[in-house]
Amino acid sequence: MNPVIETIIKHKSIRKFKETPLSKEQVELLVTTAQHTSTSSFMQSYSIIGVTDPIKKQQLAEVGNQPYIAEAGHLFVFVADLNRNKQIAEKNEKDTTVLESTDRFLVGFTDASLAAQTTLLAAESLGLGGVFLGSLLNNAKKVIEILELPTQTFPVVGLAVGYPDQEPQLKPRLPMAHIYHENTYKIQSEPQQALADYDSVVTEYYDLRNANTRIDSFTNQATKSMDLKHPGRMKLLEMIHAQNLLKY
Repeated sequence: MNPVIETIIKHKSIRKFKETPLSKEQVELLVTTAQHTSTSSFMQSYSIIGVTDPIKKQQLAEVGNQPYIAEAGHLFVFVADLNRNKQIAEKNEKDTTVLESTDRFLVGFTDASLAAQTTLLAAESLGLGGVFLGSLLNNAKKVIEILELPTQTFPVVGLAVGYPDQEPQLKPRLPMAHIYHENTYKIQSEPQQALADYDSVVTEYYDLRNANTRIDSFTNQATKSMDLKHPGRMKLLEMIHAQNLLKY
């Protein structure tokens, strides 16, 4: 199998790391790979914050309520960044109101997300492991304060990378027929029934993974997720607006 495809297919989220930090050369190599990710209109509307300060790492771990955030070999935070191009345009006496639009926010958010995925793939190709940290959005305001993010930037996702100290099982994915549609979107008339076999596979995965963890089906998780309303996440739009983004 092509080694790139094999790396992608064998992806596992790593949440337990050895104490060995990443070297400066490793960090720079990962950032270089991120910089070569596709970017909308070549505007490169993202930035990457490497968090090395132990105090800041601990603060971010508390935001996400995930201790391993502070224990990883290196911590990256990917940021939608319209501020850099705003400064350039303003120096050239150009109106920058367009940066407050939904379009430009989505551009920055997408650029940051793509760069994050490339970074993780590159890390895994080097024998490292990692996990994305969407939990940082539990308190976006605090993250903005910790990282001293200026207006017209917004944290998108964190990425903890390091040397794996665990070997988790591969998590089973949805059947391709439920992900890939040809020409038009196909709505399942009986989605739970159609996913019965997949539910069994997911339940078995949790059962085998650890006797002390949940044993749950995918459709049950999807249903229960509708009750997940973290108070901090309910304020995300407010925080995005406070960063002078997504105004129209």
